Amino acid sequence: MYELLIEDSFDAAHALRGYDGPCENLHGHTWKVQVFLHGKHLNKIGLLQDFKVLKKHLKEILDKFDHKFLNDIAPFNKENPSSENLAKVIFEEMKRKIRGVSKVTVWESTSSAASYF
Repeated sequence: MYELLIEDSFDAAHALRGYDGPCENLHGHTWKVQVFLHGKHLNKIGLLQDFKVLKKHLKEILDKFDHKFLNDIAPFNKENPSSENLAKVIFEEMKRKIRGVSKVTVWESTSSAASYF
């Protein structure tokens, strides 16, 4: 089994609705996003997937969030823009574009992350 990992980041603000604490207020993060792929078979030139293609798709997804207020962007206008929900949305969008996506991890700080798989 092979595993690939790509990573990118974006800056955005959010406010957690219903949270009892300071994160209920408007605040921002530099979010780091990691996308993992698994697969058993390499193509004829020995690649599971081209990193350039993976990074292009991830950048297209993250550009929708970069320097925005996440609470204004669907689906976060209805559900909380938590790290958990961000990981799920990014996973689902990447999975539609690339076969083999197995996990997405979203870091909101150097010591706090959530994954969806």
